Amino acid sequence: MGRKRWSVEEKRRIVELTLEPGASVARVAQAEGVNANQLFLWRRAYRNGELRFDCSSSALLPVVIGSDGSSAPEIASEAETAPVEAGPVEPSGAIHIELPGRAMISVERGADRALLRTILESLQP
Repeated sequence: MGRKRWSVEEKRRIVELTLEPGASVARVAQAEGVNANQLFLWRRAYRNGELRFDCSSSALLPVVIGSDGSSAPEIASEAETAPVEAGPVEPSGAIHIELPGRAMISVERGADRALLRTILESLQP
């Protein structure tokens, strides 16, 4: 039998159990079938923002872009997003991508697509 592979969601759920008032890391680890030392590593990753989302997911996140372009885009819930009529859009500005604890990337207008693809693929876990 091989090693158990824990998803980011499972790790986050287990770490959050240890953050409950009065929780014991050793007891949570035993109840969940995780080595306590491994759980301490997950807790550190959690504190560093490394367990926020699964970077290997191909799901798209909805964003809201400020009309004046002066503020950074914010992630919106599905309830906050509404269909927008497609129309000609003049590309401008930049895209800022942050992978907490891993990388921060700014992509300016006219960036080389092949280079960008290579950079993003190198960040996959």
